[in-house]
Amino acid sequence: MSALPAQARPARRWAPTAVPRLRPAPEPGARRARPRLAYAVVALGSIGAIAIVQLLLSIAMTQGAYEMDEQLLRQAELRREQQKLSDDLDRLESPQFLAANAEALGMVPNAAPVYLRLSDGAVLGDPTAAAGTASSSAALVPNALIDGVPLVTEQEEGETAKGGNGKPATPADGAPAAPPALSGGLPTPATH
Repeated sequence: MSALPAQARPARRWAPTAVPRLRPAPEPGARRARPRLAYAVVALGSIGAIAIVQLLLSIAMTQGAYEMDEQLLRQAELRREQQKLSDDLDRLESPQFLAANAEALGMVPNAAPVYLRLSDGAVLGDPTAAAGTASSSAALVPNALIDGVPLVTEQEEGETAKGGNGKPATPADGAPAAPPALSGGLPTPATH
């Protein structure tokens, strides 16, 4: 403790600041004020609106799920169709099928091929006429995938090139498409 004298604080006086107001108690037979009808209507209306909006959102999400499922099924179907067409294209591009079609059109394989050098037009090799029979280039390894596929000569006219309406494809003027005519010899590619 210290040697200093204690400082005295001034004493506080208790003084009431505000007197609470007193009210008489309600009489037992008196009517109470009713809640307003408008508040009840607004509360029930807002609850009903929320329920309707939630129901509509649920229906919309369910409909979206059905549409998505339908599109996924359609996508799977299109993938299967694409794979089928890709397999058909691979089958028709096979060397055995191309060779069989060439033979059906009257071409024969050449045992002594001759090459043309495009840079100066020189012929390399000894050109001789190809002689052979239509079955001289039968495949050593048969391709079972092309069994039953008709050759070019066995197809009906216009069957290979069909337009979108099932008719043979023709140019805009209505005439059948013809291969481009060769003028001035064989076409050569432009090389650098």
